[in-house]
Amino acid sequence: MAQDSTTATITVEIRHRYTGAVLYAAEIPADTPSGLQMRAALEKATAARQDLRGANLVGAYLRDAYLGGAYLVDANLVGAYLRDAYLGGANLGGAYLGGAYLVDANLGGAYLVDAYLRDAYLGGAYLRGANGKKLTLVGARSYLGIGPIGSRNDTLHAFITDAGVYLRAGCFFGSLDEFREALDKEHGSNDHGREYRAALSLIEAHAAIWVPAVESKEAA
Repeated sequence: MAQDSTTATITVEIRHRYTGAVLYAAEIPADTPSGLQMRAALEKATAARQDLRGANLVGAYLRDAYLGGAYLVDANLVGAYLRDAYLGGANLGGAYLGGAYLVDANLGGAYLVDAYLRDAYLGGAYLRGANGKKLTLVGARSYLGIGPIGSRNDTLHAFITDAGVYLRAGCFFGSLDEFREALDKEHGSNDHGREYRAALSLIEAHAAIWVPAVESKEAA
């Protein structure tokens, strides 16, 4: 980071996780606390519609960050603190979010295909369902990904929400019942249909195990 005493700004660089190449260099006020400098840089990059594919954001403190529409494909967000962050419409395809803290984050419309969410803390994160309905993730393990699966050879994403289980597959995002209806129309009883229905059985078992465990813990 370089400081410019004339303009009282510092330069914060966002670099590629593998090559170290600078993806974006942001000028931010020099008096920005050190723990908030990356957040300020990332918000500026997002506002500028910058391509941050593969960005190294390991452990970044991003609480309350406004990252609507951010392009973070394949970014490394291991251990990032994203509580209350706004990620509506962000592209997180293939991003590595292991151990990231996403409690109360807004993920409405975020693209999460192939994102790595193992050990990410998602309780209270928001998703946007059909007709703009806001959904809140609940349970100790509110996300389950199964794949590659189906005709798209892609991941079936399952989210346990306060309104039940919601699924994302390609451009589809809806409830279990809505997915079954679409499945009947699209695949019937063919191989893909049978494979998806087997996955739905696993998803329902997963939800039945983890949601009651959290509820009983809160009630104790």
